[in-house]
Amino acid sequence: MLDAGVIMQMLLAAVGGTLIYTLIGIAPGTDETAVLAPVTLVLVLTGLEPIVILTFFMAAIIAKKLTDSIPVAVAGVPGGVMAAPMVEHAIVLKKHGKSDLSIRKMASGSVIGTIVAVPVSLLLANILVPYADQIQGYTNQILFGGAILLALMSKNRWIALASIVPFAILIQGLRHLYWGVGVVPEGTNVFISFFLGITIGPVILTLFELLNKDKRKAMNRYDNKTIALQTEQSQKGLPNPFKILTQQELSMSTLASFFGSLLFVLSPVGITILLGELVSARVKDPVKKSTLAISSMDALTNASYISGTLIPLIALGIPLSPVAIGPANALFNAPPVFTLEHNMHHLLTKTDFIWAVVIGAVVAIVITYFIIVKYAQQICRFVFKWIPHEAVLGLFFGLVLLLAHMDGGLINIGGVLLIGLVAGFMHRLGINYGVQFMVLYAAPWIVTQLAGLS
Repeated sequence: MLDAGVIMQMLLAAVGGTLIYTLIGIAPGTDETAVLAPVTLVLVLTGLEPIVILTFFMAAIIAKKLTDSIPVAVAGVPGGVMAAPMVEHAIVLKKHGKSDLSIRKMASGSVIGTIVAVPVSLLLANILVPYADQIQGYTNQILFGGAILLALMSKNRWIALASIVPFAILIQGLRHLYWGVGVVPEGTNVFISFFLGITIGPVILTLFELLNKDKRKAMNRYDNKTIALQTEQSQKGLPNPFKILTQQELSMSTLASFFGSLLFVLSPVGITILLGELVSARVKDPVKKSTLAISSMDALTNASYISGTLIPLIALGIPLSPVAIGPANALFNAPPVFTLEHNMHHLLTKTDFIWAVVIGAVVAIVITYFIIVKYAQQICRFVFKWIPHEAVLGLFFGLVLLLAHMDGGLINIGGVLLIGLVAGFMHRLGINYGVQFMVLYAAPWIVTQLAGLS
């Protein structure tokens, strides 16, 4: 039974995560992995109770997913990668003067996605638990297979496939270099800073490009960006998602969330686009079509993130989904606190998982849903005016350099920049994060197998 002190910590963590990521979610272009993974990692390394960290993460991810659709509705600018598929439909509603309706529909869909995903994820995780030992025995092969599967599902599949072995060699080559010069003990894999280097790879590549005089001169110059926010009527009373959504939207959002939870091993963006467009394909009226699409898509994004975190964490203890291997990675692997053999899967009971998920989800929904439906305009105006996207990225870039130094000293800062440059270039070529993260995990096994074939 949880004592009062731990429950209080969980509530504070949930409130803190909700408030922080309510604001971050509105900042344009904030990638989920880049803003969630470093903060979660720092919390793990500080030695907080695992159940408190999980509560924070659940509240943060739900709040982030609730709010990153707001700038889409009011300005046609996605708050995060997962909000990008909704831009087209949100712009249609904006043209019809229904930005306020768009916000309410997306936020309500997100709530439905959470309500559906939590019980489905817990149930599916319990079904998979009896098979955990057999699955864990093939962890390396599964991760390598996951890299291949994600590469085949990506837009540029052949270059993604071709990159797997070279990227694995680069990662293991740096690790062997560190062992050789004595920076870290032999057999200790530098992981955290390499993971974060991949996460902010596009940022590192762009920063290096700015050092090139010719490229810098060729870049477009812009004045202060002007974003027009339409004045909307304020909402009265407590918002109710079951009243805001029509019966059709509610049904389709529930259905999309259910299938999104079952398909937790697939790319959340891909599933969102596929199922979101599928459920609205037969609707002809542009406004009804767009409201149905965005409510279903937002429900689906929340469901896929929750299931992609909880099912692998509870059932297996190894990150076997794009979400688990990305934003939620620190819950599985954050040496020396967590490893694949000793993480939340091994430390928390089923009851602990339920408490953490319920407290995190309820706090995030109660606070964030009310705030964004009632005060979306004011929040957007504040974030767009006073919180630059570059400032958020700069904060996390500094954090990555700090953790790189902690992992392997000054030489590892150079190693992380190298990993980031390569990862950023791969990302620009269309090789998604999922492939890169899977290779990071499977690199020791891939290189060992290649050496055995020599």
